[in-house]
Amino acid sequence: MNRRLSDAAPNLPTLADVARAAGVSTATVSRCLNSPAQVQEATRDRVLTAVASLGYSPNFGARALAARRTGTIGAIIPTMENAIFARAIQAFQEELHLSGVTLLVASSSYNPENEADQIRTLVARGADALLLIGHDRDPGIYAFLEQRGVPVLVSWAFDPTQNRPSIGFDNRRAMAALAAEVLRLGHRRIGMISAPAEGNDRARGRIDGVRAALCDHGIDPATLHLIETPYSIANGADAMAQLMAKTPPPTAVICGNDVLAVGAVQMARKLGLRVPEDVSITGFDDIELATVVDPALTTVHVPHREMGREAARLLVGMVNGATPPPPVCLETEFCARGTLAAPLK
Repeated sequence: MNRRLSDAAPNLPTLADVARAAGVSTATVSRCLNSPAQVQEATRDRVLTAVASLGYSPNFGARALAARRTGTIGAIIPTMENAIFARAIQAFQEELHLSGVTLLVASSSYNPENEADQIRTLVARGADALLLIGHDRDPGIYAFLEQRGVPVLVSWAFDPTQNRPSIGFDNRRAMAALAAEVLRLGHRRIGMISAPAEGNDRARGRIDGVRAALCDHGIDPATLHLIETPYSIANGADAMAQLMAKTPPPTAVICGNDVLAVGAVQMARKLGLRVPEDVSITGFDDIELATVVDPALTTVHVPHREMGREAARLLVGMVNGATPPPPVCLETEFCARGTLAAPLK
């Protein structure tokens, strides 16, 4: 027998029900839920007790309609398959929570069409602002967001020539500094494993950084043995095998991130090579994986948590009408660990 939805479910508690149970006005309940610091602790405790006992939940749709905001911010990251973006997104979410904002996360799988669809979907669902990774995407997407008045913050990349708010780091300069350390130790046969550069300004910047360091040391950048492959440990291992099959093989392999580098370390071991005695390997990002591999990975430390926290503050400010900030550049740090040493003579 069919029943109406109203017959099948009990009536949901209302704001007025909470107010009656707590012995306060509906305005006080609203203030307690939206601005708890403005309510005395004893009153706040009574209200929250009533909320919990009644199972009250604010009407999200009504609040969003009244405020013309949903209290949500979207973030689209290239992948959830490894920890490259996890630390910054966690800090981003924690900071948003302090402002009463909910985070919606999507993954594009490094596919620009997927990302464009996700951007449109998040906007259609009422996201108040978006966090995007890197600057590379169809200009039409930026025009779409601007037309709809949706604030956007680009992260993981610093490029002051781009006319949009961003917070990140100089991928080219950071990788050039790491490559300079590799070259300072005496390495001249250099291999590199990178993510595909097309549509990825972070990967492109890191490749350019290695080539710039080679030039600075009087080495033809055309001698760089470069393999581009999607980020994964298995792909890093496969690329390492290809590099070490060259004659002569590189004495140092610079990887575009720690995930690829761990794969390279594993393959070196499988090939019977000692790291760093027979071949040096470096990463980029300094995720937790870099410290648990043996030997620990020489890499570039990226301030993920600082970037995530500050990105949240900037986006919340933009949603609240603050002037979009100029590009913010965070500093990276070279981390010397166990996978880099001078080449054997």
